[in-house]
Amino acid sequence: MRVGYTLIAAVVLIAAAGSSLLSDRDSAHDMTSAAVEFLGALSEEEMAITVLEFESEQRVDWHFIPKKHRKGLQIRDMDSRQRQLAYRLLRAALSQMGYDKSLHVMELESLLHEQEKTRNGRFARDALRYYVTVFGSPSESGRWGLSVEGHHLSLNFVVHEGQVVSSTPQFLGANPAVIDKDYGDEFARGTRVLATEEIVAFDLLRSLNAEQRQLAVIAEQAPREIRAAGDPQPPLDSPQGLTVAQMTAEQVSFVRTLVEEYLRAVPGDVARVRREAIDNAGWEKIHFAWAGANKPGIGHYYRIQGPTFLIEFVNTQPDAEGNPANHIHCVWRDAAGDFGIPLR
Repeated sequence: MRVGYTLIAAVVLIAAAGSSLLSDRDSAHDMTSAAVEFLGALSEEEMAITVLEFESEQRVDWHFIPKKHRKGLQIRDMDSRQRQLAYRLLRAALSQMGYDKSLHVMELESLLHEQEKTRNGRFARDALRYYVTVFGSPSESGRWGLSVEGHHLSLNFVVHEGQVVSSTPQFLGANPAVIDKDYGDEFARGTRVLATEEIVAFDLLRSLNAEQRQLAVIAEQAPREIRAAGDPQPPLDSPQGLTVAQMTAEQVSFVRTLVEEYLRAVPGDVARVRREAIDNAGWEKIHFAWAGANKPGIGHYYRIQGPTFLIEFVNTQPDAEGNPANHIHCVWRDAAGDFGIPLR
């Protein structure tokens, strides 16, 4: 298992060394320059796989399930220099927190490979089985897009006239959600990639009084999956649950912590735009809804929905070793329209 981890860590260290990408001063500029450098390292054949027209239908064809084939160039098929530049591009598109989480999501594939190798697993598990696709021609003017995708990861961006105008769907997943035994230094018992997203949600649920719970709990059983998984646009249903206006100060702080955890996956300048949109629309209009069990280990789900965004989290599936409800899917979507496409 250490092979995949060591390889990724080495690439990351090389890519990050001395790079201006560690600041958040201009993420669109950083993304564009990183994309141009990455594409410049590809052969003509690799460019044909990696670069698609901006209007390609594949730009909005996203999913996080294991798939035999995906759009783009697989990191596994890149040479060491190309991998370095691919990770540099990913780093440019994300905050340090978002980047670290994404790498950990990828590396969980190495653990799944180890857990499933004696059981003839149905899917190829590989920390390098992630794909980079560029839509259009990266430049400081005009419009172009980026997708980085594989099992439990789908990150999608649009840059227009030197600004990041879309960063959704933003999907992260974790299997296992919590590692229940030691698998070496990088997979120690108790490790959890998406910890805050789950722990703070349970803190919020437990803080509700009986009257608040009546409003917040929308179903006794959690849904199997997030809504509109793989659809190019988020669901348009009206928000359900308990509003922030109906919460105590402590409960509001839990909501803010959860929302911040999702929105801060992107660079600071992009996160600020998200945060300002929420502030302008009004935090009091945000709804929190829960479905399923009120404790870990049994299927549970929550939704945080405001006028400008939608968060969904579900943990109902078992992990590779059969532990129930230890397999997270969570997503941030833009209520105005994903992929930079306005909802009609």
